[in-house]
Amino acid sequence: MYRKILVTLDTSASDRELLPHIAQFAALAKSELLLLHVADGWVARNFDQLSLAESEEMKEDLRYLEETAARLRGETGLKIETRLALGNPPTQILHVAEQEHCDLIALASHGHRLVGDIIHGSTIEDVRHKARVPILVVPPRK
Repeated sequence: MYRKILVTLDTSASDRELLPHIAQFAALAKSELLLLHVADGWVARNFDQLSLAESEEMKEDLRYLEETAARLRGETGLKIETRLALGNPPTQILHVAEQEHCDLIALASHGHRLVGDIIHGSTIEDVRHKARVPILVVPPRK
């Protein structure tokens, strides 16, 4: 049922909450994982339009994705691919999920409340309202 799961990573502590849950779920469901990080800094958002060079942040994001995938492959034996997308996180998450024919989108929440969501926005809310596949949200530990 869940052949391919899109796992959104933000390179923060919330990834450490999400990954054990989704790795165990993927093993039970015999799913493959696609680890996605959306770089959304100034260079990433203007990369194509201005023909910019890859930023140090983007290089670090790629390293993080590859290191995380390698560690998970070693721990679980799962088939895991990675993807770095550039731009607006909710837009890119939905685009990659559709483009890659993902059956489930897994995200970690940060526990923002009203003010934090107003300041930072809510990727989960945007994805939740527009996703065409189920989403799994792992909350932060208290």
